[in-house]
Amino acid sequence: MPNAKRIAPPTQTADLALTDQPLEADPPPSSPSHGACVQFFGMVRELEDGRELLGIDYRAYAPMAEAMLTKIARDGAREFGEHRLKLHHRIGFVPVSEPSIVIRVTTPHSQEAFDICRCYLHRLKTEIPIWKHPVYSSE
Repeated sequence: MPNAKRIAPPTQTADLALTDQPLEADPPPSSPSHGACVQFFGMVRELEDGRELLGIDYRAYAPMAEAMLTKIARDGAREFGEHRLKLHHRIGFVPVSEPSIVIRVTTPHSQEAFDICRCYLHRLKTEIPIWKHPVYSSE
């Protein structure tokens, strides 16, 4: 998998990627019609099942994961209407305290931005073939 594989070129409404590079915060995109921007980071915690972690090793079946991310973005565009989406997932080893997921949703109103972000997170965690393998400090 290349360093930063964009599933499709970023468009005005969706930026999807699987990457082995650290995820960072971006400034909110400028839009006169979008008054809300919600940005979520899924951080690797220091404990998993009560055991101390060094980090998590994420693996994916890239062709299927990319297709499913695209499907989720298309479904969201149909279901939620006008919004912008950034959905990036880091693959490979992610140390404790670093993000493995970043989701950013911009919309005209705040409540819908939170709701849409929550929906994308749920679908990402339940539908995308990305597997996590905890790397414990005691191993």
